[in-house]
Amino acid sequence: MNWLLQNLGQVGELVLVHLGLSVPAIILSFVIAIPIGYLAHRQRWARGVLLTLCGILYAIPSLALFIALPAITGFGIRSPLNLVVALTLYGIAVMVRTAADAFDAVSPDTRLAATAVGYSATGRFWAVELPLAGPVLLAGLRVVIVSTVSLVTVGAVIGVPSLGSLFTDGFQRGIVAEIVTGIVATMVLALILDALSVLGGRLLLPWSRRSAPSRRGAAPSPTPVEAREAA
Repeated sequence: MNWLLQNLGQVGELVLVHLGLSVPAIILSFVIAIPIGYLAHRQRWARGVLLTLCGILYAIPSLALFIALPAITGFGIRSPLNLVVALTLYGIAVMVRTAADAFDAVSPDTRLAATAVGYSATGRFWAVELPLAGPVLLAGLRVVIVSTVSLVTVGAVIGVPSLGSLFTDGFQRGIVAEIVTGIVATMVLALILDALSVLGGRLLLPWSRRSAPSRRGAAPSPTPVEAREAA
């Protein structure tokens, strides 16, 4: 505790740096994975290829990817951008399968109903398929959040500052309190981002929740298509 109080400013700075590396990678991987997952859902011939490639990508050891990427991207090995690119690739590898499954879960009858009430293919995607796939996408996003926040710490091994720096520095200097601080801070940060994603899901996807009366046997809340049909 004494070590933490004496170095609170340093820990705070590393938390902000850790966030600066994690959040862009999480957002980019989520945004990029959705169209790829939708392609895997729509084009069955591409599904096996895409999911296999994502599986192979995720199997690459993180440290090896951090070291190999500069030869492709041109960024320095200690560049934060190099780390963000690697983390984004890992996030995409996780989210693509989830996105494909999420769009698979949307009922074909719902798609037909959306077309029947006048939605174009693009409008149906944005107004029907994407919202209804939202709960499954959120579940995948939560996995990406936790894995990304965790993987950022590995960057400290190649010299990219983050909460992982507390691990490496504490290990080299034999300061157990510093190591524990890094572990706890990383866990807390992951839990906070996860909680924020759940809160965002509750606000953006209200139809995914069942009201108390519905749990007692009443009809569930209508989907976006059902609401439009009723109107």
